[in-house]
Amino acid sequence: MNHTPFTSTALSGRVIAVTGADQGYGKLISHSLARAGASVVLIGNTPESLAAAASTIEAQGGEAIPLKADVSVPLDWISAQERIMEIFGALHGIVHLADKRASVNFTLLTEGEWMELFNCNVKSSVAIAQVVARRTPKTWLTLIGPHLDETGLQAYPQRGALSGLIEEAHREDLRVNMVLPARASSGEEALDAPVADAVLALATSGLANLRGNVLEVPLAPAPKIKLPDVNYL
Repeated sequence: MNHTPFTSTALSGRVIAVTGADQGYGKLISHSLARAGASVVLIGNTPESLAAAASTIEAQGGEAIPLKADVSVPLDWISAQERIMEIFGALHGIVHLADKRASVNFTLLTEGEWMELFNCNVKSSVAIAQVVARRTPKTWLTLIGPHLDETGLQAYPQRGALSGLIEEAHREDLRVNMVLPARASSGEEALDAPVADAVLALATSGLANLRGNVLEVPLAPAPKIKLPDVNYL
């Protein structure tokens, strides 16, 4: 069953880009925005999965287009934003997934792995905000930040840097907020829906003046996967 907290016209006429839109919270948020009436641009690195996600949204009556771009590369984001403006003539909002997780604990994290985390989460967020300030200063930006269940030491400087960006973005007259999910995506819409609800609320005109906020979103625990019994005899 679809979780539909907003009417299908709540975001009618709005053009919203979502990064990492073919998986996890990005996929959930993209579907929720489309159901609320927005035209959604699905951005990611894998054309096949982006196209599949867009087709699913279109089949459900929404409007979505896939767009390949590596948003950790500033020139890629600039090209993507220019393409969006060519197609729609507007870009009202951006939801950026800045929530890449480490695959190892802090003591085993290599310099290369740390830089990948930094580029995907922090560098990309700053670059997107900078391009928005230069080209479309009325476009709002909502970040999905490092999940609160990621307690490795590497998570804290990332959240701190992103929180500083959020809290001081008003100095450039930017509207930026951040949502911090309590855990990684479960892949179950009913369990992860509060994250999409928070993003949808920030996207509506009623909260258009809300900026500089870091919102922690509590979530029900993800179900544990039970491995099948194995008979070794």
